Formats: sequence, C-alpha cells, structure tokens
Amino acid sequence: MPHYITLGNFTDEGMRTIRDHPQRIAAADQGLAAGGVKVQRFFTLGQYDVVSICEAPDDEAMAVAALGIGSTGNVRTTTLKAFTQDEFLHLVEGLPSS
Repeated sequence: MPHYITLGNFTDEGMRTIRDHPQRIAAADQGLAAGGVKVQRFFTLGQYDVVSICEAPDDEAMAVAALGIGSTGNVRTTTLKAFTQDEFLHLVEGLPSS
C-alpha cells in the first residue's frame, strides 16, 4: 500500500477544545479505518503538533481522509506521498542510463 506522511498543526479552535481530542482521535481512527487508511500518529514538539505515518489503498483514499480531517476545523494538515527505501531503489533502477 502507498505510504504518506501527514504534518499537522492544531487550529485555534482545535486548541480551545483540546480536551475533546481523545474523542476526536477515536472518531478519526474509525473513519480512517472505514476508508482503508492505517495511521500511526505522533504528537511532537516544534514546528508541527502532529506527525502521522499513513498507509492507504491509493491517493484518492488518502485525499478523502485528509479532507475529512481538515473539514473538522481542528487541525490543518500537509500530506506528503512517501516511498519506502525499496520503492525508491526500484525507481532509481528504472532511470535511463546516461
């Protein structure tokens, strides 16, 4: 399955209602699982509040997941498509010779 890295920051609303976050995480995980998205979430110090490593069936499923999370208004996300080392090396092997 394709991998994605999502970087997130709490919005002002997300911070005002941070005590509700455990319930939001449970609801998000349920919705993500229904869309076939697996997530491993880390809460961080520094530029981003949350970093998630996700696996999704395809780009469309990940886009739906990211839009759904963003639509709650509690977190702003940036999602990056990621390649495992093996996937990257396979890409490099396919480069034309110079």
